[in-house]
Amino acid sequence: MRILIAEDETELAKGLKFLLEKNKFTVDVVHDGEEAMTYFQSRDYDVVILDIMMPKVNGLDVLKQIRESGSGVPVLMLTAKTEIEDRVAGLEAGADDYLPKPFASLEFIARVKALSRRNAGYAQQRLSFENVQLDCNRYELTCESRAVRLNNKEFQLMELFMRNPRFVFSTAHLMDKIWGQDSEADISVVWTYVGFLRKKLKQLDADMEIRTARGAGYFLDSRE
Repeated sequence: MRILIAEDETELAKGLKFLLEKNKFTVDVVHDGEEAMTYFQSRDYDVVILDIMMPKVNGLDVLKQIRESGSGVPVLMLTAKTEIEDRVAGLEAGADDYLPKPFASLEFIARVKALSRRNAGYAQQRLSFENVQLDCNRYELTCESRAVRLNNKEFQLMELFMRNPRFVFSTAHLMDKIWGQDSEADISVVWTYVGFLRKKLKQLDADMEIRTARGAGYFLDSRE
């Protein structure tokens, strides 16, 4: 399950990302409304979490754009505002739930899980390429009768490749998407995790492989 968080308070966003990843969600974080729409338009999300008061484009306008695009993705609104009028505005714009700050971690997780279950029937839970399938619920790669489990970062990386086969991702892009701009990890962690996935694909005798585009990055392709 992939979640998009749009929250301009960086420490709060970091904390919410930690909570969700601890509960086995894959999380992207942005800090303004323009970036939220860019991310939303570039990939599929199971739940979107929007702060109302954001720079550039506020959360209500982002929500309106999401609904105008025809998307029914569940949206949870976060805001420091508690007035009835603000709640009504969010719900009328198409929000599925509304959580005023400050809120308890357990309530936040419960609401996100409820929204993700609501959307479960529409989300693609198994991705396929060549003779390999990725189970997005179990974090598992399967190939015929063989299977291997992936850790959280391995899963996020493989999901990105399998949703975009033959698309070349730069190392910097993968670092930003998977580990985030605020990560203290060195960029070499990307090479390390690509190596982990290559070993697991070889272990499965997969008909696909992660290739290196010299000077450009990595991409998933059929094995020659």
